[in-house]
Amino acid sequence: MDRCLCIKGRVQGVGFRYWVVLKAYTIGELSGYACNMENGDVVVLMSGPENKMDKLQTQLYKGPLFSRVDSVTLAPEYISLFPPIKQGSFKRI
Repeated sequence: MDRCLCIKGRVQGVGFRYWVVLKAYTIGELSGYACNMENGDVVVLMSGPENKMDKLQTQLYKGPLFSRVDSVTLAPEYISLFPPIKQGSFKRI
């Protein structure tokens, strides 16, 4: 099952996507993408065990140094924007 999340706040220009990829690999067993949107949000599409996705979702509320996360919401409407998820890979796009 895939989960797509929209993160709002100061999340572009602060290394947020890179940080998401590092967190995903640290947690393990997650695949997906982190993408900057034109409106300043970051969208994360992830696939993996529910408990691992929950762990990454919790981390998204913190963000990297210099970021400010205002909200993390489910955003299934963005799933179609992404290419198919390649298992074992988490990328910035």
